[in-house]
Amino acid sequence: MSGLPTEMKALRYEKPGDFSVVQVPLPTLRSNDVLVKVKACGVCGTDLHIHEGEFIAKFPLIPGHETVGVIAAVGPDVKDFAVGDRVAADNSELCQECFYCRRGELLLCEKFEAHGVTMDGGFAEYCAYPAAKVFKIHNLSDVDATLLEPASCACHGLDKIRPRLGSHVLMFGAGPTGLMLAQLLRQNGGCQVTIAAPGGLKMELAKSLDAADTYVELSRSNPGEQFEKLKADNPYGFDIVVEATGSVKILEDAINYVRRGGKLIVYGVYSSADRVSWPPSKIFGDEITILGSFSETYMFPATIDYLDSGKVKTAGIVNKTFKLEQYGEALAAIKDKSAIKAAIVFD
Repeated sequence: MSGLPTEMKALRYEKPGDFSVVQVPLPTLRSNDVLVKVKACGVCGTDLHIHEGEFIAKFPLIPGHETVGVIAAVGPDVKDFAVGDRVAADNSELCQECFYCRRGELLLCEKFEAHGVTMDGGFAEYCAYPAAKVFKIHNLSDVDATLLEPASCACHGLDKIRPRLGSHVLMFGAGPTGLMLAQLLRQNGGCQVTIAAPGGLKMELAKSLDAADTYVELSRSNPGEQFEKLKADNPYGFDIVVEATGSVKILEDAINYVRRGGKLIVYGVYSSADRVSWPPSKIFGDEITILGSFSETYMFPATIDYLDSGKVKTAGIVNKTFKLEQYGEALAAIKDKSAIKAAIVFD
């Protein structure tokens, strides 16, 4: 890799909660890898869980799982990419050999690895990815293109939900991936979508993106009255209820909004210690389907079609950007909700 530096700047965790910006060797390329010079990498709620040592994180770690950049070098067996191509990276790597992979259930891979979660990711000047896991982008800005990974998770969620024509949908939460899933649901099956979330930045963004048909602004201090009105206005409930807040309290109550024969989608990221208690008689008697939707595999091509074409709107979702040295500030902005979505940007 002539002409490239031998070292790079990276944000590295030695253990949960313990990170610093350090100099590390440039990644080594496998024969089918490309080296991406990172231009932007998204910061999301999952990074907060990684910071706490939750999710499936492995340490030491360079985090960052929403990487966008320019190809700086290619391995000897790479044929379809060239230095200078703008790309976004699918962060997953799968073994192709385990029980689930051999059944075609790749997302359930027993050796599931993810850049920025279990292996080094994009909060660095360079990151190496298999050529099969990077995709060319054309119209999206570097910052907006960091939304391709979370939007791919939304596309996977849509694929799992498979809404019937004219389904009525209730989504709790107005975070970035939820807003993109809401748009996808409206465009696939003509769903009538209601978003219920606290008033403020995220709800105003939802309206500006035209993400739903109906908006229910919840009081942060005492939303009980609004929840009761939501039930009264929808006495039969909803065909699909998506819990996208990551709040276990809301998840536990969400089943009470599901129409008989409907679906409850567990879509948020929760603490490993969280537990819910649902009456099995309700699930049995109402024939409720409970679905989990985690990450994605092979959704990037469809996702790029939606976002790069503008069919799914992204303007304003990433509302704060930071330098690598400001990563602590980026995490704080996600935690205190002053950032709807943040990104680390490189020169």
